[in-house]
Amino acid sequence: MILNLSLFDDFLSLIYPRICMSCGKSLFKYEQCLCLFCLYHLPRTNFHFEKENAVSRLFWGKTPVYSAASLFFFYKGGRVQHLMHQFKYKGQKDIGIVLGSLYGKELIKSPLFNTAEYIVPVPMHPKKEKIRGYNQSEIFANGLAQSMKIPVDTKTLIKTIKTETQTRKSRFSRWENVKEVFDIKNYAHFTNKHILLVDDVITTGSTLESCILQLLKVERIKISVVSLACAYH
Repeated sequence: MILNLSLFDDFLSLIYPRICMSCGKSLFKYEQCLCLFCLYHLPRTNFHFEKENAVSRLFWGKTPVYSAASLFFFYKGGRVQHLMHQFKYKGQKDIGIVLGSLYGKELIKSPLFNTAEYIVPVPMHPKKEKIRGYNQSEIFANGLAQSMKIPVDTKTLIKTIKTETQTRKSRFSRWENVKEVFDIKNYAHFTNKHILLVDDVITTGSTLESCILQLLKVERIKISVVSLACAYH
């Protein structure tokens, strides 16, 4: 006798309940990672249609970027912080895929982002990635790629030096921690291309700034930046 799959799923949900990664409430069958309430009430920035915004201003006078945006605002102690903690440290990789795909559908509607040709996640040092098991920026990039229909490149921009965590570091300390730790393996690959550089959370922008300085060594490159969340200042 074949067990009804729907009944089997209901049985599993009793043992392993599916909960919202933001608020912790139980999910309905049609919900993924986030309940509909959180999905529509988390603090979105809507920066992807604004050339000048709080994220792009982080790079003014430091490194030129074509456009910059984040999906959510990040408040200390808020639901987005809890969501990002689940994604970054608790192995909840579906968060990056689901929200990446969702955000990609919005980015392709914006002329600031819809000409991107490669999605490039901020690289993690191989030793650190092995310990954590995944690069959260790459997971988010894969979600973006699902809806934007452009390839993810993880081979060209690499991290060559293992650094300390950026948590609780000052702006200057963050910059000192990441300067000159990235490298480009194939300059010709990104020549005359529009690159979408992806991170999970943007606070001071120091890590992205270091990546951008390396990418700018490529001729006629255009660089845009996106993240899942950005710190609210």
